[in-house]
Amino acid sequence: MGISIYVSETAEENGRKAARLIAQRINEAVSKKNQARIVLSTGASQFEMFDELVQLEVDWSKVEMFHLDEYVGLPQTHKASFRKYLKERFADLVPLKAAYFVNGEGDIEKNIKELTNKLCSDEIDVGVIGIGENGHIAFNDPPADFDSDEAYKVVDLDPRCRMQQVHEKWFPDVESVPRQAISMLPKQIMSCKCIVSVVPHAVKAQAVFDTITKPVTNLVPATLMKKHPDWNLFVDDDAASMLLGLKS
Repeated sequence: MGISIYVSETAEENGRKAARLIAQRINEAVSKKNQARIVLSTGASQFEMFDELVQLEVDWSKVEMFHLDEYVGLPQTHKASFRKYLKERFADLVPLKAAYFVNGEGDIEKNIKELTNKLCSDEIDVGVIGIGENGHIAFNDPPADFDSDEAYKVVDLDPRCRMQQVHEKWFPDVESVPRQAISMLPKQIMSCKCIVSVVPHAVKAQAVFDTITKPVTNLVPATLMKKHPDWNLFVDDDAASMLLGLKS
């Protein structure tokens, strides 16, 4: 166990391989415990993985889904809403036992408490955790809080994180991007029995390089996952290019 790195030629192949491992780990949990609990990330980097995952043979009726993060104050109808994303690309396409979403509207303190109670009622079998251009995991921008025992909390988004959302065309400009989000925290992420990170595209090359080559530091939050006993990193050639020495 430890870190396993899988490199594919294309983002499509990368997503397919990651989805197959996710499905395998879910099926193993269902076979062993008659249930599985998963945490899912969102964003442009996960498109290909979700396209494959919803087509794979999984007894979704025994699977509970949680997700990582959501913007504060953003309605579910907004195209950048992660609730909207997960429903359209996953939760509405498979017959889940239950789906629990981060709600950044209304009474946020109450929402976090209720979600935390559900999340922490049992172990999480698989966490699908992306890596941002600034090295963040979920919305834990650098310097990330590695010490908090909270499952979720409201965090401030740094300028590079907010600009990534513009580049991915979720928002027209950086001023339109919310300045805060509700995020699952690093300790909670690390409690997942298995972590799968799907990280394609050239814009992630520096973050991937820093994650693998730098020591564990909250200035590159994704480095924390190197301490996990079962971390699986899926990258395409573009995202792995600096590691492979394909570009300076």
